[in-house]
Amino acid sequence: MLITLLFTTFFTVFLAEMGDKTQLTTITLSSTTNKPLAVFIGSSVALILATLLGALAGGSIANLIPAFLLKLLSGIVFLILGIKLLAESRKDSTSDN
Repeated sequence: MLITLLFTTFFTVFLAEMGDKTQLTTITLSSTTNKPLAVFIGSSVALILATLLGALAGGSIANLIPAFLLKLLSGIVFLILGIKLLAESRKDSTSDN
């Protein structure tokens, strides 16, 4: 069961990180500095620390808020973010014309 959770987490985060702002920033920094190892180490440490904070916060929140309520709140937040992004996209496409 632990190995399943490990692989599920790995693939979920790996796919979520593909093409996001962090990856694009890493590509840009690496190409402009010509120091890919330093950029790799810096971005890896930053991602590890951000993930650690998320995991610790998630564990703490899970002890305070029931799982069903946490899922409901997460869904609402993602829905609001999605609607906001769609509205901004529509606004940008109409201002381009």
